[in-house]
Amino acid sequence: MANERLRAALLQKGLSVAALAESIGVDEKTVERWITQDRVPYRRHRFAAASQLGSDETYLWPDALSQDQVTSASGSEVVTIYPHRWSVPRDAWGRLFGTAEREIGVLVYSGLFLAEDTGLHRLLREKAEASARVRILLGDPDSPQVAERGGDEGIDEAMGMKIRNAIVMYKPLRRLDGIEFRLHSTTLYNSLYVADDQMLVNTHVYGVAAAQAPVWHLRKLPGGDLYNTYAESFERVWEGATPLPEG
Repeated sequence: MANERLRAALLQKGLSVAALAESIGVDEKTVERWITQDRVPYRRHRFAAASQLGSDETYLWPDALSQDQVTSASGSEVVTIYPHRWSVPRDAWGRLFGTAEREIGVLVYSGLFLAEDTGLHRLLREKAEASARVRILLGDPDSPQVAERGGDEGIDEAMGMKIRNAIVMYKPLRRLDGIEFRLHSTTLYNSLYVADDQMLVNTHVYGVAAAQAPVWHLRKLPGGDLYNTYAESFERVWEGATPLPEG
């Protein structure tokens, strides 16, 4: 049975079997067997190949690690846990997004505390100008999901108003190339703040405002699956969201 994920990753990167083999120091026929016979490489070669392809070894070889190994690696992805969002140091947000070189992602209902931060606006603009992809997902203020979350937090229609305020505050950024805004109509169980291979996950708790809920700081590690679970959720919401018109 062929490893179609590995084959597709090579095609996506524009790499030949020979080029990958040379870059990681193995024989070309060895890489061919990884693809055509779905052979699982030694771990050092999995790391090297995944790094060259910009992928994750657990995606390219899902059965390579035992469940105990995946669990252990996933636990190590947790850098720290904050009991409340307000207890996250103010400069931690700038440090998180400041490390990004490839992408920044924000998935929230309103995230008004970021929309109000002019320093963050400047940082996002600089990252976009440096070719990082910046994506911001806000809740559709007219959606039933936003109304429900407003009721959960006890602020009712104020939730939609917060989103509309955020949209207005982001107006200068909405005209810039490299910064994309979309509106989503999903039930969010967490707000996500992504910077390359790091992420802050602000959990949502019934009856508790997001600022009062815990935050997990995650860092993606080879073999871990915790970061990937949240990252895949971000992509699913993005795919189903509607672009926010300029203006």
